[in-house]
Amino acid sequence: MTRDEVLAEFRAAGALLEGHFILSSGRRSGVFIQKFRVFEDPKRTERICRALAEKVTARFGKVDVVVAPAVGGIVPGYEIARALQARSIFVEREDGAFQLRRGFEIRAHEKVVVIEDIITTGLSVRECLNSLGDQPGEILGVACLIDRSAGKADLGAPLVALCEFAVPDYDPRELPPELAAIPATKPGSRHIQGVKA
Repeated sequence: MTRDEVLAEFRAAGALLEGHFILSSGRRSGVFIQKFRVFEDPKRTERICRALAEKVTARFGKVDVVVAPAVGGIVPGYEIARALQARSIFVEREDGAFQLRRGFEIRAHEKVVVIEDIITTGLSVRECLNSLGDQPGEILGVACLIDRSAGKADLGAPLVALCEFAVPDYDPRELPPELAAIPATKPGSRHIQGVKA
């Protein structure tokens, strides 16, 4: 699936929004990717996740376990695990930090890929990777549907992106005038979970 085909799927789902948005990182952007508008369509979700699963296999080979950060990564994590015929587990926040819960574990021989939906700064991925530090499996790398950083996010692991879509984001104290003139909205979920941006 090409970059243009991926973006066409997001546009067709009404998932590429324009305005003034507060990202989960706290930075500001004129574009927000509302991925759950894509995920509400199972066929579209399966299509794009299968395409990313193919890239994951080409880069990392056989994967045993897919780990995704809750909440945004759970749906693509599951779909990609299904395409890879791997187990699907997720980390979720407890006391503000990601943890494996619900009896999830990674065994010593298992090869692991972390799946994220959208990467901007890579904060959630780094937190996810840190939470897996005491697990005995081998972390092969990270994969995401859209990399907003265009490869600039420091993840601490190799990254496979289905699509790079570099959209400028700004420190809230350094907004361009056209963005500063629009009221800001916070459509992400991190603030709902009680985690400060």
